[in-house]
Amino acid sequence: MTVLPVILSGGAGSRLWPVSRALYPKPFLRLPNGRTLLCAAFERAGALHGTPDMLLVTNQDYAFQCHDEYAASGAACALHSILEPAGRNTAPAIAMAAWFARERWGDDTVLLAIAADHLIVPQDAFQNDVDAAVALAHEGWIATFGIRPAYPESGYGYIEINRERPVGGGFATRKFKEKPAPDLAANYILDGAHYWNSGIFCMRAGLYLEELEAHQPALAAGAAAAWAAARDRKARIDPASRSIELSLDSFGALADISVDYAVIERSQRVAMVPASFEWSDIGSWRAVSELTAPDTDGNRIVGRALALDTRNTFIQSAHRLTAAVGVEDLLIVDTEDALLVAHASRAQDVKRITDRLRAEGHEAQKLHRTVHRPWGSFTVLEESAHHKIKRLSVKPGACISLQMHQHRSEHWVVVEGEARVTKDEETITLVRDQSTYIPAGAKHRLENAGDVPLIVIEVQTGRYLGEDDIQRFEDRYGRMSDGQ
Repeated sequence: MTVLPVILSGGAGSRLWPVSRALYPKPFLRLPNGRTLLCAAFERAGALHGTPDMLLVTNQDYAFQCHDEYAASGAACALHSILEPAGRNTAPAIAMAAWFARERWGDDTVLLAIAADHLIVPQDAFQNDVDAAVALAHEGWIATFGIRPAYPESGYGYIEINRERPVGGGFATRKFKEKPAPDLAANYILDGAHYWNSGIFCMRAGLYLEELEAHQPALAAGAAAAWAAARDRKARIDPASRSIELSLDSFGALADISVDYAVIERSQRVAMVPASFEWSDIGSWRAVSELTAPDTDGNRIVGRALALDTRNTFIQSAHRLTAAVGVEDLLIVDTEDALLVAHASRAQDVKRITDRLRAEGHEAQKLHRTVHRPWGSFTVLEESAHHKIKRLSVKPGACISLQMHQHRSEHWVVVEGEARVTKDEETITLVRDQSTYIPAGAKHRLENAGDVPLIVIEVQTGRYLGEDDIQRFEDRYGRMSDGQ
């Protein structure tokens, strides 16, 4: 029986602002060892026994970054991708994974659905628990993993087991309970029958689709239609591709619902394996701070920071020196364009900041100053109402789309590397210290013609400088929306 790890990479991580943004979500958060959570998830899945393939389910906007993280992980198994046009939560995402597995290997394929933004160690304990879950899946169970509560956390869901009904390496479940009040969470620790819900699930593809049909028939029918539409599109566009793009018309119409609400809390075929591994969903800056060892004053520092007469404070400052004097119990997170200062006890309330920024349409909710693209990245160095200065970094062999701007002109200065520039019918080559001018209305493209990163300073001028002032004519990455 094939075991297919399914990496679900879609969590926004709104409590981890200002590092996590709408277009740079939580899975791309870097751990103290320099790896991202997503890279660690790929490594973890790729190291499992007998898994020659793995499946990524993510948003189309994140696909190129996800594939970069997969390459960085060094995982040897083949990666397949299902690309969502819009997030519809975990129940539809796993339904697409189940249809993929059914079509490729059959209904008996065991899916191991893993969140891309959790931290799990050590690998050998995880492997042992996965083996127990796979055995339960063979026996017709949907297996999940329960974490013994370390403290009364009211921000987690809980699993109540039926201790009188042991099955395989675990227990049948009795109830699932979402985010209890603090006093109830404290009682759960004492009774020994409640575990944190890890959000990891293991089941046969066919069983998941059967349970989805039984408990969410409209969603099951819609998922089948969305899969059929995606397969038809793949057959027409690129039959050999390992990526399947879902249609916004069909997939976007599905209910936005988690697998917990849709299936797990309703099914009578759920069992729980008590986890022997250490687990964290890295759900707040307080959780992130615990990944760094404290100094003698209880301070945890990542990056460039000084703490004087300061206690029990977390400081993360990657770009500039941050100093704290005479404070305690704070969370301080500094990025290129935004600074968070919060009391440690209010870590869960950071989400209210992102809600406010979203309501106001603020760019800091969506983007960093450095924005990643399939061809590389750009960093906004300076901007005003009528000018913007960017630093472009283009990967070897990569290029931006053939495009045109209606409202702005651009000056390009090559700092490093070799650039091939298309301007209307003309193509020129530029090297360090050479420049060119792109007037508004001109079709243009920038390509890295060398084997090292191409660094270009771009100066934009015009009456409107928004990223949506773009008309694409050709794009090797299949994008036809706004942005370079």
